[in-house]
Amino acid sequence: MLYTYKNTFASDNEPLGTIKGHEVDITLNIDRPYPPVLRKPDFPECPRAREALEKHIKDSIQLGVLRKVGHNEELEFETPVIISLNNDKSRVFGDLRVLNTHTAQDRYPIP
Repeated sequence: MLYTYKNTFASDNEPLGTIKGHEVDITLNIDRPYPPVLRKPDFPECPRAREALEKHIKDSIQLGVLRKVGHNEELEFETPVIISLNNDKSRVFGDLRVLNTHTAQDRYPIP
């Protein structure tokens, strides 16, 4: 199955792509202003993890997955990330547990 749909997954030769013309809307079950519980601080990390995180952020901005936020721009929610280091590779995961508890279910999540 992975071989059949190999173009769906990112690899070293083929970076992460996007679905053009489709954006995800996250609907929350709570009203604005959002409570401070949706603004979580970063987890502590080692210098090696910080370097890996900066590389992932830079790559994600270039791919259009993330965008830079201005210093005066008000954020609706913030979530910490977890960095998994394994030999020369690293992976970044967002800790979305708190956000998920306040998210309305999407009955048709696949575009």
